[in-house]
Amino acid sequence: MKWFRRVALVLLLVLGVLALALFGYAQRVLPVVDGTLQLPGAQAEVRIERDAHGIPTIRAGSEHDLAWGLGVAHAQDRLWQMETHRRIGAGRLAEAFGPGALPSDRFLRALGVRRAAQAQWRQLPAASRALLQAYTDGVNAVLTAGLRARPPEFIVLGIQPEPWTPLDSLSWALMMAWDLGGNWNSELLRLRLALQMPVQRIQQLLPPYPGEAPLPVADYAALYRGLKLGAPAQKTAWLDSLQRLAEAAPPSGVEGVGSNNWVLAGRRTTTGAPLLANDPHLKLSTPALWYFARLEAPGLKVAGATLPGLPGVVLGANEHIAWGFTNTAPDVQDLYLEQTDPADPTRYRTPAGWARFDTVDEVIRVKGQADVRLTVRSTRHGPVVSDAGNADDVLGAAGSPTPYVLALRWTALDADNDALGPAMAFNRARSVDEFVAATRGWVAPMQSMVVADRGGRIGMVAPGRVPVRGADHDLMGLVPAPGWEARYDWQGFIPADQTPRVLDPAEGFIATANQRIVEPGYPHFLTSEWALPWRQQRIEEVLRSRPQHSIDQLAALQLDIKSLAVPGLLPFLQKAQTQHPLAAAALAQMKGFDGEMAADRAAPLIFWAWQRQLAQGLFADDAGAALWQRSLLGRSYTDALARVLAADDTSWCDDRSTTAAETCAQQVDAALARALDELQARFGPDVARWQWGQAHQARSEHRPFSRVKALAGLFELRVPVGGDTYTVNVSRVGLRPDETTGELYLDEHGPSLRALYDLANPAQSRFMHSTGQSGIVFSPLYRSFAEPWRRGGYVPLWGDSQAASQVLVLPAAAAR
Repeated sequence: MKWFRRVALVLLLVLGVLALALFGYAQRVLPVVDGTLQLPGAQAEVRIERDAHGIPTIRAGSEHDLAWGLGVAHAQDRLWQMETHRRIGAGRLAEAFGPGALPSDRFLRALGVRRAAQAQWRQLPAASRALLQAYTDGVNAVLTAGLRARPPEFIVLGIQPEPWTPLDSLSWALMMAWDLGGNWNSELLRLRLALQMPVQRIQQLLPPYPGEAPLPVADYAALYRGLKLGAPAQKTAWLDSLQRLAEAAPPSGVEGVGSNNWVLAGRRTTTGAPLLANDPHLKLSTPALWYFARLEAPGLKVAGATLPGLPGVVLGANEHIAWGFTNTAPDVQDLYLEQTDPADPTRYRTPAGWARFDTVDEVIRVKGQADVRLTVRSTRHGPVVSDAGNADDVLGAAGSPTPYVLALRWTALDADNDALGPAMAFNRARSVDEFVAATRGWVAPMQSMVVADRGGRIGMVAPGRVPVRGADHDLMGLVPAPGWEARYDWQGFIPADQTPRVLDPAEGFIATANQRIVEPGYPHFLTSEWALPWRQQRIEEVLRSRPQHSIDQLAALQLDIKSLAVPGLLPFLQKAQTQHPLAAAALAQMKGFDGEMAADRAAPLIFWAWQRQLAQGLFADDAGAALWQRSLLGRSYTDALARVLAADDTSWCDDRSTTAAETCAQQVDAALARALDELQARFGPDVARWQWGQAHQARSEHRPFSRVKALAGLFELRVPVGGDTYTVNVSRVGLRPDETTGELYLDEHGPSLRALYDLANPAQSRFMHSTGQSGIVFSPLYRSFAEPWRRGGYVPLWGDSQAASQVLVLPAAAAR
């Protein structure tokens, strides 16, 4: 027994030592936020005063030092997040995460984000360069002299932080534009569908905006047949190559990703001054995409949401104005089929004859494996994104199933894209007119920006570089176009002063929710792929429901979970007939259901499970199993389903895989039975105990530990939520089983922040994001916002200058 006691004692001692070491590390990895810290780079003293929520007020004597101080704060609180952002933009994820990240790296190298950032840096105005350099110096000051221990992600993955560069910032700005784009994805999808079905069927599966006819375009299915893309010997390999390309790319243009904003003139508010609301709907992550900060320097006092990796406030308010964005989502991306020369694959076809590809050799380091080398090409249109394929799966190469490659023209890659200059001008603007004037230089991403000033004016402007397509462009950017035909080239851009705008409207408010923002007769084509208008309709319905609104009433509207999409489908579900043993109980839950997507109710869960099964029953047989499972399964098809059922369109309802002729009513019934089987298997037989929030949880993903089962529970954040893809309080419904857990109906895209701005009383302005200010898992501020965000809570935008709980003084470099 003595030996047993000795072994137990040794084990206890070892565990105690390990516990003490972990505790010591957990303290050392937290940043120094109090006292005086000697860091290089400040021209004069900088103070970072953090409140109880970890929100810093950064006070500096110049904008240079303000940018430097924000770089310090970002590096202290979000270093691992910045590392992942850097690696995404540079196409260097596989170096840290291993071969699973290689497809993404290949795509990003082919897209050339880092090369575009280099070109933009060379052309950046001096003021923007200086600000970026100051911010970079602040980040690196922490890395060289202020980092006591690496955050745990660095240690687990065995990597060291590298010096930050301005190119890292510019690359991340481009990736944000990529996230908010996505037309290229739609083009790629239509190309694949065109190899499976006629254009008329595609227009029914992917309908135009409500109330509009499909764009009058050429028969592109026939075009692709003429190019022999659908030839039996090539079709399967071609489709597989395109699918791999779509899967390799970082997500963009995801259904349900958008935003809400609205601004009310003083006569429509209880304060007599404008109120402005904004909630951008983006990918939820841990830590949150946004980092709150208050910045003060002579002539500048601004507060709001910043992006780690970039200087300045992106969304917020200063002493004179407040502003907020939603995504306009114009068509600023076009794919081109470029034909390679069969006699010389280094050349491609142009209107003037054959031209040589520009090429760049790339080397991708892969953790645990040999380096991967690839040559990426570009054409007169832009990067050849299809070069992202595997070595034996590159379109247009020797032995390829097709002599064509896919090149991308995208405005954000233009060398004269300076996002920082206009953004800083927004921070300094003193009126609506000054803000609108500052938008003239904005290139990408195009945003619907609402603004209000303390003089009482309100406005909306949607700046951005939007291409003009010629009258003989008969594809209108819906699908990849033959790159050797000049009529498909862009003919310039919409003049900056002719993009959409509204100033001081008679109705007294402006609202945008990614819907069509231009009236009939607007002279320019922006896109045909606006977000469905249900969120916008609900916002307008509530704003028109009373003559004046308080800021608290606008807060309630940000939390609204009434879905106006439900009435188009609900009557068909309520009439469903099935012998399923749970059908009576399930249909009883649907009685009185009006689209209120409450987390504690069963009806939203039954509705979405039925809708998912119905979409699969109606559309999967036409699309083909492979295309459905890999590309189409995640869409909701709410508008397409409503049209098919209202028209009793048996051409879709009949299942092509059976000899029987199924009716739409039979499909509705069968979808309910399958949905109840699915829900019973997961939640049990007691329908009354089912709750939407059991399945519909807002998951803030951690890169990369959400994919590591043993670590996911510690690093990622989850909270149950109501709402759905179409409610004002957006919580996109995940219709594809999660890659790691297999769960359905998760919410991974939602209000990344909520903000309300009171132009009469700035002390009433408030904001909230989805996780917490710290990106360090051991900090109490890592998850401190998650529950308040779920409940609809806020913290003050401006805070209390007398209530700073931690004050960090950073002396001037010359004083050391």
